[in-house]
Amino acid sequence: MAQQDKQLDGLTVAILVSDLFEQAELVEPKRALEAAGARTVIVSNKGPMVHGMRHDQRADAFQVDIDLKRARPEDYDGLVLPGGTFNADALRMVEPAQRFVQAFQAAAKPIGVICHGPWLLVSAGLVPGRTLTSWPSLQDDIRNAGGTWVDREVVVDTNWVSSRKPDDLPAFNRELVAALARAPELTANPMPITE
Repeated sequence: MAQQDKQLDGLTVAILVSDLFEQAELVEPKRALEAAGARTVIVSNKGPMVHGMRHDQRADAFQVDIDLKRARPEDYDGLVLPGGTFNADALRMVEPAQRFVQAFQAAAKPIGVICHGPWLLVSAGLVPGRTLTSWPSLQDDIRNAGGTWVDREVVVDTNWVSSRKPDDLPAFNRELVAALARAPELTANPMPITE
């Protein structure tokens, strides 16, 4: 069991947030990734501290590990995009965040996205032809951007793992760790960005 627990040894995963993200969607994937042996790095366009939310209540403060302007996608093996309405709505308008996620997609690196997090994927032009889930209020945005939205606790579409809400985190974390464990086979066949 110890071997399986550390299946992500040597991997580094970026967790990209702005501020006022859904706290559980950062904390629980971070914990699951680290338990599997990965190193996690909080990347943000804000800082030096960013804040979680517990639904509509402000929660804990978190130290930003690296400013988005200094973060290089090639330094990371995967990306996690937590949700939270305030966080996701602000982040989708940040051009460096769009470029950051586009670079992960171009390299076919695993991207885990939950709740309102897919707004960044929509704004970065990455959704056409993809199947994913999200918080239900994003389904029109995803469909209008050329994606297929489904209502499931977790959806895996090649290098993407998506979930709807904090209640889905056990399934999300399981599939995210699995996607990162198979990352070498994904990144061996990079995908072009669909325009």
